[in-house]
Formats: sequence, C-alpha cells, structure tokens
Amino acid sequence: MILSILATLLAVWCYVVEFRRDLMMLQQNSYRNERYNRWLHASQDTTSLMRLVIWSVVLASMSTLSVPFVGMILITVVSLVNIVTLSRRKYKKPLVMTQRAWRILLTMLVLSFVVVVPAAVIGLRVGHALEYAAIAALLVYCFSHLFAFAANWLLRPVEKHINDRYYRDAERILRSMPDLKIVGITGSYGKTSTKHYLNRILSEHFDVMMTPGSYNTTMGVIRTVREYLKPYNEVFIVEMGAKQIGDIKEICDLVHPTVGIVTAVGEQHLESFGSIENVQRTKFELVDALPSDGLAVVNDDFPYVASRWVDNVECVRYAVSSVDNAGYIATDITYSPSGTHFTVKGPDGLAEEFDTRLVGECNVSNLLAAIIVALRLGVPVDKIRYAVSRIDQVEHRLSMKRTPGGVTIIDDAFNSNPTGSRMALDVLAMMTGGRRIIVTPGMIELGERQEELNREFGRKIAVSADIAIVVGEYNRDAIVSGIESVETRTAEVHTVATFAESQRLLSGMLRAGDTVLYENDLPDTFK
Repeated sequence: MILSILATLLAVWCYVVEFRRDLMMLQQNSYRNERYNRWLHASQDTTSLMRLVIWSVVLASMSTLSVPFVGMILITVVSLVNIVTLSRRKYKKPLVMTQRAWRILLTMLVLSFVVVVPAAVIGLRVGHALEYAAIAALLVYCFSHLFAFAANWLLRPVEKHINDRYYRDAERILRSMPDLKIVGITGSYGKTSTKHYLNRILSEHFDVMMTPGSYNTTMGVIRTVREYLKPYNEVFIVEMGAKQIGDIKEICDLVHPTVGIVTAVGEQHLESFGSIENVQRTKFELVDALPSDGLAVVNDDFPYVASRWVDNVECVRYAVSSVDNAGYIATDITYSPSGTHFTVKGPDGLAEEFDTRLVGECNVSNLLAAIIVALRLGVPVDKIRYAVSRIDQVEHRLSMKRTPGGVTIIDDAFNSNPTGSRMALDVLAMMTGGRRIIVTPGMIELGERQEELNREFGRKIAVSADIAIVVGEYNRDAIVSGIESVETRTAEVHTVATFAESQRLLSGMLRAGDTVLYENDLPDTFK
C-alpha cells in the first residue's frame, strides 16, 4: 500500500513537472499552438528517450498488476529519475508564471485529473485503485503535449476577452495624449538597436518612452502603454516585431505612428512567413499605416526595401553601401580601438561628422536611421552628436569588451541572421592582434534555405576566422561543410555538443590578444 501511494504521488509529480516544461515551451512560442506544434516536430520531443522508457514502464506495470510490487517499483524509480532530471535542467529563458500561464497550467491539471481520477475509480473495482492511478499518471506524462494544446485552445475565449479589455484600455490612454509623437520601428533585424539609439538621442531634447526589452508584439505594446507610458511623455518609440502577415498592421491599428523606420527586409523567420516577399509585405505594413503627413525612413541597403515603392507618404531613404538613390548616407567610415568615426551627408549640403563607441557597419546604419529621425523632429545637431558619442552598445548585439586577460569579446549572440552574421565576421576579420575565434550554433528559422545559408555562413567563417567552434548538431554539418569547401581557408574547426563544452575548450586555448566572436545563441526551443 505504501509503495503504491508513493508511486502514484511521484507519477503525478512527474507529469506536473513536465507540464511546467511544456508550458514554458508554449510560452516561448507566443502561446500559439501552430508554432508549438512546429517546435514539437523539430525537437522530436514526443519521441524522446524518457518517453520511450515511460511507455515501457507503463506496459510492464500493466502486465504485472497481479504482482503490483514490480510495477510500482518501476514507476517509482522512473518518476523519481525524471523529476530530478527536469528539476535540475537550466534554461536560458525560464518559464514566467504570468496570470495567463497560471490559467493554462491549472486547466492542464484539471484535464489531467479527468484522466487519473476515473482510472482510479475503475481500478477500485478490481482492487488496484492506486496502481491504475499511477499508470494513468504516467500516461498523462507521455501525452503531456496534448494537454498543453487542449488547455490553450479551451482558454482562447477567455484570453480574447481579457486581451480585448486591455486593448481598449491602451486605446483610451493613447487617445488622452493627442500631442504624443509616435515612432514605429520594424525590420528583419536592427530594430532593437535602432530603438535604443533613437531613444538615447531623442532623450537629449524630449521626454521619451520606448517599448522595453522585447515587448514588440501587440500585447507587449499594450502592456507598455498601460504600465509604463506617462502623461508627460512627448515621444513614444514602438518596436514592432512580426512572425506572420498582419502582425505589424495590428500594432499600427493600436498606436497610429506618424514616423516609421524600416531597418531591413531579409531572410529571417522564413519558416513562418513562407517567403521573403511576405516578409517585405509585412514590414511595410508600418509604412502603409502612416498618415499622409507622416514620414517613412527606409534602409536602401537591402534590395527588398529599395525596390519597394512608397507613394502614400514622404519617404526618406538612407544607406551605408548602396548609396546611389539614398537621400542620407554614412560615409568616410573609419574604425579604431575606441569605436567608429563617420560622416552623415544629406539634403541641402548636410555634412556632419560623428564619433561613436559602437563598431560595425550595421551599427552605423542603425545610428544613421536614428540621426535622420532626430533631425526631422528638430533635435539640434550638437545634441545629436553628443548623444551618439555616449551611446552604449546594446547587450548581445555586436557589443565589444576586453577581459582582464587581454582577450577581446564580441558579443553578437542575439538572434543571428545572414546579413548580421556577415557584418559580425567582417568586424572579426579586422581584429589582427591575435587569433580570431568564432563560437556559433549557426542560424535558425530560415525555412527551406536554412542549410544553404548556414553553408554560406561557413564559407564566410573560413576566410574570417582562425578557429571555429561549432556548437550543437542543429546546423553543424552545413557550417562545417561550408568551411571545408574553401580551399584557402584559415579556420581550424572544432565541434562541441553544448555551449558549456565550448567554454571549457576556450579556457584551455585563449591567450592575450585573441578575439572571440559569439555569433547567436539558440533559444531553448531549439535545444
């Protein structure tokens, strides 16, 4: 009896711990069942070793009900092992128990009781209530993903009602601030850095609020408006992210921006968008939403931006490399250990020099967009120049620091993409004081072109780095084959299973003067 009670309690505990993990992955996939389903297929989580072991234990326990001691021992051991394993696992982005997360978890638990309790009742009739409950609890673990799907689907009407109420509240707040200048920023990449740079520059002249962190969804913007936006704010900078067509329009319908920045249109999130044309269409939803007296600021360095005609609003084009049709350009770019010097040229003979602590062409491009908007909003040039010189690097976005041991770290670990990775490798290639080392798991969410683009990434590594440490199996073969395809390569290749292993490898090889580039860090959903 005691063993059966223990086995039942541990089996229930086992699936509750698994429920929290399922909920974490559902949360990282924006509570969208279709995205969660894609993660399940990509991760092969439904056929994991532990689930196969659990299935074996379930079958063994059912076959030994005449001698329940054996089955209960098996259930106790496997449940305890799984509880310990899951409890000790560390995640880069752990579950945040928001009110929505609590609602989903409680619903999952209620649904699980609908399975476990009837099993116990059936078992009671044959004298094995606890044994039946323990077996049912393990089956709940095996099918835990279905409970996540079901709970999320059942709560849709509730979440829609709550979200609609929050939406109306945010609308009311924004209507009460008719003089608020609203700047929308979107792009395949560069939008977060541009947001931070623009915020720093405009803060020299205005009282500014920007969406914090990665609050770049509709609900993230709503939360910012309700919790952070103040009546005295003069400018509201809204970062707008998207995973599918209509996402940007949805945010614009709420905030009604008068200035829109499109930083890039490139090959990112192709798995959800399907094509780069759909990416272009979605990013330009911001421009399409601007009023007739608004201003669009778009980056002509990207073909899918340069080729998009804009006639509904004044459009200012900027560029660092493709400068032929751009109204504003950054030129005379020089790099030094202290940062970057560049000149902004624009209409009416504008030619202003700037110095920044930032490095890399991508950062110059993002600064250029921010400078243009600041100029158009009436910020004096001297204030802009001062702010640019004081801008700090955004964490994990081509930020550079030196260790006490004389090693330079280039941190570009946030969400790598084909264009950004090339620029990061260009910066690495400029570092000549010692060996150039890259640590990377490659790039994700590139749809059918993922293997091709990671192979091209490998070819770029081959001529830009001296040592390449490829982390994980997700893109390993493509990157390594790309490196090895370059006959003149200089890169020595190492492959490791985890980021922790890469750090142990680095600790034994680093010396003063070396530079290490961390290019991307895959989220938990790709582990």
